[in-house]
Amino acid sequence: MGEEGTGGSVHLLCLAASSGVPLFCRSSRGGAHARQQLPFSVIGSLNGVHMFGQNLEVQLSSARTKDTTVVWKSFHDSITLIVLSSEEGTSELRLERLLQMVFGAMVLLVGLEELTNIRNVERLKKELRASYHLIDSFLGDSELIGDLTQCVDCVIPPEGSLLQEALSGFAEAMGTAFVSLVVSGRVVSATEGWWRLGTPEAVLLPWLVGSLPPQATRDYPVYLPHGSPTVPHRLLTLTLLPGLELCLLCGPRPPLSQLDPQLLERWWQPLLDPLRACLPLGPRGLPDGFPLHTDILGLLLLHLELKRCLFTVEPLGNKEPSPEQRRRLLRHFYALVTTAHFPAEPGPLEKVEDDVSRAQLPRACYLVLGPEEPGTGLRLVALQLGLRLLLLLLAPQSPTHGLRSLATHTLHALSPLL
Repeated sequence: MGEEGTGGSVHLLCLAASSGVPLFCRSSRGGAHARQQLPFSVIGSLNGVHMFGQNLEVQLSSARTKDTTVVWKSFHDSITLIVLSSEEGTSELRLERLLQMVFGAMVLLVGLEELTNIRNVERLKKELRASYHLIDSFLGDSELIGDLTQCVDCVIPPEGSLLQEALSGFAEAMGTAFVSLVVSGRVVSATEGWWRLGTPEAVLLPWLVGSLPPQATRDYPVYLPHGSPTVPHRLLTLTLLPGLELCLLCGPRPPLSQLDPQLLERWWQPLLDPLRACLPLGPRGLPDGFPLHTDILGLLLLHLELKRCLFTVEPLGNKEPSPEQRRRLLRHFYALVTTAHFPAEPGPLEKVEDDVSRAQLPRACYLVLGPEEPGTGLRLVALQLGLRLLLLLLAPQSPTHGLRSLATHTLHALSPLL
């Protein structure tokens, strides 16, 4: 199995669907290169073949060459997004969901009306610059995985009930139902209203906060791609501790000036120690001392109904391979098992013979990277029980005959947390 994301690059093109005019071009490589467009002839050819198919009522969604995968997607017959990836082992699922996230980011920061009713292309190009930073974070090697799973990246705080109670009280005092605590782009705790946010804004908002440069306070206009794509809301953020931010989604009130230091101190000073305990949760995800098997090098736990996930490649300190390699392996494995083994929802045909089809669905699968001999090759195992799906990356010494048992034990231990 190739490691998704090793070598190569990703190019993203955004065009006005009716005219084919390029609105922007981004690349996974940073610096000045990220702002360089592909040759116009390449852009024109990629858009032309897509439009040619549409004129013949043929939907061109993806294509592969020897070293590149291309995925096309149109949104509201107004915006066409095209992604080209030469990364080894990249999956079409990853690229399709990347395009959904990119369009969601465009709506989040510009609004749907501007994208579906393009009156002035040059003005739209300028407005879309506000989304570049967020979009570029999807193209890079992020520590998050919500762009692929379409679930909210979460961490598990050691004193979650205290934080939850404080958040609910603070939200009531501020007159908004939508409040969360975010560390490094991951949700630590949130009000019921925040958890009810639809997809993709539930994933995009904490990702946006994690991608922005540090700032004591922000008052950020945002549209909700699912809940309010044409009327903007305000995203207020306040830094409680470096790396830990309080986020409020609200209307015209409260004004930012109402969130004065005295108010914050009254609500959050008594919880200073629980808040500090959240800071190391960014990379680790789990509280110190949580019992995990020593063979576990990384894990991804998803709650498929609540659309939340826990993703960590640093559960027990530093070992080989590197965190970047572990993330790539788990991302690739997720794309593989989601596409091949664990379909998200049965379609109409499957529902006709629901009992039979459910009996035939796999519950677990595993891969060994390299020769299947004792003590060699990293192990990847996936296990689905009910509404939860667990993926584990395990050290080579973990015996293959014990993979399902280890995954089952780990899933039972983690289930109360997510």
